[in-house]
Amino acid sequence: MILQLITSFIAAATFCILFNAPKSALLQCGFAGMVGWMVYVILDVECGPVVATFAATVVVGIVSQLFARSFKMPVIIFSVGGIIPLVPGGLAYDAMRRFVEENYNLAVEIAVRALMLSGAIAAGLVLSEVIGQMFRRRASKA
Repeated sequence: MILQLITSFIAAATFCILFNAPKSALLQCGFAGMVGWMVYVILDVECGPVVATFAATVVVGIVSQLFARSFKMPVIIFSVGGIIPLVPGGLAYDAMRRFVEENYNLAVEIAVRALMLSGAIAAGLVLSEVIGQMFRRRASKA
C-alpha cells in the first residue's frame, strides 16, 4: 500500500506540472491525490469501486478546498490533480479496445463501469463544493 500511495502522490504532482500549476502547490496536489487514493483503497474492499471512488472524490474535494483557502489559490488546481489517480482511464481504453475488436457485449459492460466511476467523480466534486459552501456560510454568520 505504501508503494501505491507514493505512486499516487507522484502521479498527481506530475499531472499538476502538465496542468501548469504553481511550483509551490505541487506538494499539496500530490498530497490530495495520495489522500484520495488511500480512501479509495481502504473503501474499495468494503463498498465496491463506485462508492469508494465517490467517497475518495469527496475527500479530495474537501482537502482541495482547505488547501485553496490556506494557500490562497484556486480550488481547481488541487482538485484536478487530486482526482487524477481515481480517473478510470484504463477502463475507458479497454472499452474502446473491445469495441474495435467487435466484442460489443464486453465493451458495453466495461464502458458502463467507466461511466459509473466518472459519474461518481463528478458527483463527489459537486458534493464537496456544496459542503464547502455550507461551511463558508456558517463561518460568515458567526
